[in-house]
Amino acid sequence: MQQSLAHVALVVRDYDEALAFYVDTLGFRLVEDSEIPEQNKRWVVVAPPGSAETSLLLAQASTRQQEPFVGNQTGGRVFLFLKTDDFWRDYRRFQDAGVGFAEEPREEAYGTVVVFEDLYGNRWDLVQYRS
Repeated sequence: MQQSLAHVALVVRDYDEALAFYVDTLGFRLVEDSEIPEQNKRWVVVAPPGSAETSLLLAQASTRQQEPFVGNQTGGRVFLFLKTDDFWRDYRRFQDAGVGFAEEPREEAYGTVVVFEDLYGNRWDLVQYRS
């Protein structure tokens, strides 16, 4: 048996503002942006550079019940982990692009890491694991 995660749904306020952040600010690539008129939705998928299997499905909140989860999908815990092959390159690029960091970079037994926030306040780890 072989299984893998294909998409992780991320609840967003607006498709286009989320695309601007993930594609223009973080440098993710746009995988797909298709209209689903019968549901009044879009299928919007982005992925980090070099990611072959796992991607983010940007899911615009469409009900009042979904709206409070924009930016708070995990109650303030780090939600997603962006693995990089060059921590300092990406850290500086994110800094230059205005990404907000919740702390200073730190060295841990497993690698170099820093917590950053997306445009909605979801917390991410930018991490370069030790070999």
